[in-house]
Amino acid sequence: MPPEAQEKIEELQELQETAQQVAEQKEQAKTALNESKTALDALEDVDEDAGMYREIGEVLVETDYESAYDDLENKVESLEVRTEQLEKQEERVQEQFEELQSELQQMLQGGAGGGPMGPGGPGAGGA
Repeated sequence: MPPEAQEKIEELQELQETAQQVAEQKEQAKTALNESKTALDALEDVDEDAGMYREIGEVLVETDYESAYDDLENKVESLEVRTEQLEKQEERVQEQFEELQSELQQMLQGGAGGGPMGPGGPGAGGA
């Protein structure tokens, strides 16, 4: 196997790992987003004068309705942005993976010479 093909295989493996990590992060963000949306919906049914607490690490701290609502609303917004960013990143990684896979297939099918590999073709053999 040509060294260039081996490099492409290694790059594919790295992209596959990256894709898996991005997918996991996206799922975590989606789960957190759904939980936050559920909490925000539940908070809308709570009396604004009710005693409220928020968790900070291992401690519950008293808070007011408006602060709790604003914090949850901000969390939902940031998680929506994060999820959208991860979806775009996932798409980019998938496109890179498919492109690299196509290049590798061409290389292994004997199309390694003279393809659109950029500068360095002419004159690279020395004369």
